[in-house]
Amino acid sequence: MRIAIDVDSTLHHYWDQFAAAAKRRFGVELPYQDQMWRIEALRPEQVQACVEETHRDEQILAADPYPGAVEAITAWHAAGHYIHITTHRRADAHSATERWLDRIGVPYDDLYCSGDKIARAKELGIELLIDDSPVNLLAAIDAGIQVATIAHPWNREVCEDEDVVCGADWLELKRRLAPLLEKTTA
Repeated sequence: MRIAIDVDSTLHHYWDQFAAAAKRRFGVELPYQDQMWRIEALRPEQVQACVEETHRDEQILAADPYPGAVEAITAWHAAGHYIHITTHRRADAHSATERWLDRIGVPYDDLYCSGDKIARAKELGIELLIDDSPVNLLAAIDAGIQVATIAHPWNREVCEDEDVVCGADWLELKRRLAPLLEKTTA
């Protein structure tokens, strides 16, 4: 199977980095459990400033993967699945993202930093997208791509959709995806 996997809030807990930037820069508290997809406590330019800060090389390289993420992806890759790492990070974050993936030991066949994950997924023939964004998950479903996610406050509504495989963490997500991935292993 051809699998696309997001980075921020999918491979690592990005929210802590983002919330720390919002607190430091703007004095705004952003408790994880209260977050929805649109961040109403910050103006759009403030959100962008926090994203830019958290996508600097040192921030990217400091992230720790979610428990079980590296092991799940390693097992999938070893079983013959194509792994495409996809992120909305700017193109100039590619090198740091690549170094981070190598540091944590995630095997992958392709890494793409771009604003349009779904168009790239369609180009590559991706069959499964693992992402936290409800926007990306719904667009992928519309494009005929199967989807999965780690549960977060901002995507809990799409987790209720029967077309979305949702896990509380990577261990549960791997378990829930096993029947799908086992039947497509080469």
